[in-house]
Amino acid sequence: MISRDDVGDKAIEVRKLTRTFDDFPALRGIDLEVARGESLVIFGPNGAGKTTLIRVLSTIIRPSSGTVLIDGLNIKEHAEKARRLIGVVSHHPFLYANLSAYENLEFYGRLYDVPDLKTRIGEVTTLVGMTARLHDRVSTFSRGMQQRFAIARALLHRPQIMLLDEPETGLDQQAVALLWEVLRGEAAARRTVVMTTHNLERGLDLASRLLIMSRGKIVFEGGGKSLDLAGLKQAYQDVTAEAGCPQ
Repeated sequence: MISRDDVGDKAIEVRKLTRTFDDFPALRGIDLEVARGESLVIFGPNGAGKTTLIRVLSTIIRPSSGTVLIDGLNIKEHAEKARRLIGVVSHHPFLYANLSAYENLEFYGRLYDVPDLKTRIGEVTTLVGMTARLHDRVSTFSRGMQQRFAIARALLHRPQIMLLDEPETGLDQQAVALLWEVLRGEAAARRTVVMTTHNLERGLDLASRLLIMSRGKIVFEGGGKSLDLAGLKQAYQDVTAEAGCPQ
């Protein structure tokens, strides 16, 4: 059993984590530690378990077995407290379509007791380049616009930990460039970042540490600065081929 007293400099600690859906093992005995301020990037083919891992860490789904601590809080017992420490960007923007962007951010800000909320909404909206659409209804936004406001929502309460599951999905090139600028700023600010992506080049640029997952397991781990892009591509090909995954 992991004790909160043993957390130390760990933002996230995972032990023997499993998650099954019916009889399918999406996660198979994951052990993982993420230090405070670390930028961890997770690669892997479709079906590797990346999204399931992010969903468990973000308390969206519960583990089948194992232990997950977020800043020392066991998510099985303290999911709500842990959630206040986390900002999540995933395939789903978690925005209410019938509300304006401002109303969405105001709603989430009140949930998290964000101080000086109006000012903070202005700050995060400027950060994602969407000030001009702040008072428009979310249902009128493109997928990329919704994803920009999803990033603003995730940053609104100044979370200690950012969890991002393939955040480039649905973004245009300008928005992708903006997202990566924001993420590099988050890493520089010593906020913990855990992200899944298929983009090896961009992921390598952000990572202080990287993992490759395959068939529900971590099959490769390395320092973000210990590999160049060619080395990462070769490692990815080797471990996914060994596991029999499609390239």
